[in-house]
Amino acid sequence: MKKGIHPEYADTNIRCACGNEIEVGSTKTNISVEICSKCHPFFTGKQKLIDTAGRIERFRKKYEKFQNQEKPT
Repeated sequence: MKKGIHPEYADTNIRCACGNEIEVGSTKTNISVEICSKCHPFFTGKQKLIDTAGRIERFRKKYEKFQNQEKPT
């Protein structure tokens, strides 16, 4: 390896908004993230309910005139 061209690699902490800290090796120092594996819904099993029915209804209402048109043969 050539000397002087590689970034400095050191131990650093990743801090999540939930308060979790993870010690890793990185070229950056003091990394802050909003979501980690401790608080992400996929890993915790607690999923948030999203109003998908309301979104679908709004979409159908917006484009119903295109759906009701006869298709040319």
